[in-house]
Amino acid sequence: MATPVLDKVEAESAASPYITVTFRVRRFNPEVSAEATWEDFQLEIDPKERVLDGLHKIKWDVDGTLTFRRSCAHGICGSDAMRINGKNRLACKTLIKDLNPEKPITVEPIKGLTVLKDLVVDMDPFFQAYRDVMPFLITKDTNEPTRERLQTAEDRERFDDTTKCILCAACTSSCPVFWNDGQYFGPAAIVNAHRFIFDSRDEAGEQRLEILNDRDGVWRCRTTFNCTDACPRGIEVTKAIAEVKKALITRRF
Repeated sequence: MATPVLDKVEAESAASPYITVTFRVRRFNPEVSAEATWEDFQLEIDPKERVLDGLHKIKWDVDGTLTFRRSCAHGICGSDAMRINGKNRLACKTLIKDLNPEKPITVEPIKGLTVLKDLVVDMDPFFQAYRDVMPFLITKDTNEPTRERLQTAEDRERFDDTTKCILCAACTSSCPVFWNDGQYFGPAAIVNAHRFIFDSRDEAGEQRLEILNDRDGVWRCRTTFNCTDACPRGIEVTKAIAEVKKALITRRF
């Protein structure tokens, strides 16, 4: 008696890990139109792949004009932050299977910053706010140190959480206050100020607090927790902002 076998095509189909997914991408090209539009792309993709992989497939195989930022592709550089299904995420850390691939996966640029093309936004205002809070160690001794600046494990732990920031802008561009007023420093700048304000080796905490005491500083925060939810590194952003507010009131840090 002959053993039934699957047709070769059926066998390959049964073994294939690929599924059909619709990527709905918000497109904008100022050289073509002043209005943004949505464009759908049908992809055959392994659901264990990432949204960034899908964008690569579109750019390399379907439409080379699709424009987006990415660098390390491993959640470290932060350059591929975008809104995926309405939430700020890193495309390189977001798996297709976690997004209900039976429905279109929407991809659009982060909010609150001027869109230059497709998924690329102008990051200059974001980085200017970052520079304004002096995100570097400042000491009164202007000479090159002759020995290591020692710090206890407890002192280091005080600001450990805010050292994780990768400047992806996911937190800042999820903030309703920033959407409405781009002059607000934003969560990322405050997080990076926090990292040095509470560093026992630093001596410019008062200066940073005065910078953040400005009308566009920490007092603009409305504690909606959007920033904490959006952070791909799990930083307790809202907590850090609250600690900076407390330091402004008590002058203890």
